[in-house]
Formats: sequence, C-alpha cells, structure tokens
Amino acid sequence: MARELGPRIEEILEEVVGDTGPVLWLTGAGISAESGIPTFRGEEGYWQVGSRHYQPQEMATWRSFCRMPDEVWAWYLYRRSVCRAADPNSAHRALADLEEALGDGFCLVTQNVDGLHLRAGNSLARTYQIHGNIDYMRRADVDSPAIPIPETVGEDWTRERALDDEARALLCFPDGAPARPHVLWFDECYDEPNYRLDSAVSVAAACRLLVVVGTTGGTNLPLQIGMIAARRGKPIIVINPESNPFVSLGDSDRVTFLQGTAGAWVPRLAARIEERMGSAAV
Repeated sequence: MARELGPRIEEILEEVVGDTGPVLWLTGAGISAESGIPTFRGEEGYWQVGSRHYQPQEMATWRSFCRMPDEVWAWYLYRRSVCRAADPNSAHRALADLEEALGDGFCLVTQNVDGLHLRAGNSLARTYQIHGNIDYMRRADVDSPAIPIPETVGEDWTRERALDDEARALLCFPDGAPARPHVLWFDECYDEPNYRLDSAVSVAAACRLLVVVGTTGGTNLPLQIGMIAARRGKPIIVINPESNPFVSLGDSDRVTFLQGTAGAWVPRLAARIEERMGSAAV
C-alpha cells in the first residue's frame, strides 16, 4: 500500500506554490541503489593492483592517476560498465517528468556520476553533475571541456581486464594528449567549469524548496547547499532510509523527514508537486 505524503507536505507545497525560484532536488547514491548500482565504498569498490588491494579513496585521486594511470582507468571502465548495465528507475523517471512539467521551475543537483538522470530524460542544462559523469573524459594535461568516452572502448569491461594498447589509444585526444575520467577525485576541489560549483550555490540561494534524496551528507558541497537553503528559511524535505545531517539543518519545523527509499517517496512527491505547481511553472 502506498504511503501518504501527509498534511505537513501539503502545508509546504501550499507555502511555496506562489513563491519564485525553482524546486531544487539534491540526489545521492541512494536514488541509484534501486537500479543496482553499488556505492563502490564497500566490497565492490576494492581494487587489486599486483598484490595490493586499494580502497576507493586511494584509487579515486589525482595522485594515483599520475602514478598508475592504466590501473585507474581500468577501475573506472569497470565502474562505467556497471553503470551502463543499469537502467533508470521510477525515481529517476519521476524527476524527468517533473522537469518536463515545471521547466525552469525545476533544477537537479546530483552527486552521482552514473548518468542515470540524463538517461531518464533530465536535461543537461538543468542537471548539475557536481561530481562529474563516468561516461565522459577530459584532457589530463590541461583543463579542457569534457567529451564522451568513445563507444568503441566498450561497455562490458570486466573486473579482471587490464588496459590494452587499443583502449589506451582511444583514451586520448586527437593530438595524442592523454585523457582522464571526468570525475571529481578525493584530492581535488569543486569548480564551476567542470563541476558547476557556482551554479549549484546560486540555485541553492534562489530555490523555493529543497528536496534531498538518498545521500549521507558526507561531502562538502551538498551540505553547503543544504545550509544555504536553511539559512534562507526555505523548507527542506529529506528522503532517506536513515536520518542524516540534512535532517538537523535549521529550525526543526522547516525540515521534514520522509523515512524510506527514493522509489517509495520520490514518484509520489514529484507527482504531487506537478499537480500543485505544473500550471504555474516559472
């Protein structure tokens, strides 16, 4: 039986329906977990190079890429194959439908690099991929716009497969410059050209409502987005199986916690927002 959103959600929507600014959604790994994508911080994320096992926090660094680029690329190509084998789920599709209904009254900030929001139908213009996209690469030697990884690299990269000469040649630019995965590494900082830092901060300040889905709040920019919205007194709805730092932001009467999965709550909430705001999209 579907769970009811409850009177508090109706009060929030009544409050914000006449406000200006977009409805801002902030999504994390939890929204993609129901598509079968692991977080890669557990057993799936460990990677063996020679006789040593590396944790994701060790592999996902500029330092590791400089020291062993082939091994880092093989890890990311395996992760990409897992992401490409997954399909958008009901929560992804609900957000794509909501963007179509609200237009510029909608914005999505995602921590996920799997590209499932875009594959579900969300637009690149209104989707800020603040940790990058695993389907893309950019120059490793100088800053440059990201481009898609060539399809000929293959989407079925197995865990045991090492980088070969053919793949190595494809993971380069036409002038021979080596490429790197278009993801934010643990020893790097957010910026606007690659990770939409300024855009994400600006939309947090301008939003009428913030909905946080499936994130533990363990990285800086997502928490900053929550704090900006809280300081401006905007209502925040948190959807997650467990409580997280977003639940404690600002005054308790401005934060509503819907405990459960993205699949349980996002389609219902998105549909209700569309009913209330679709005809008044800004």
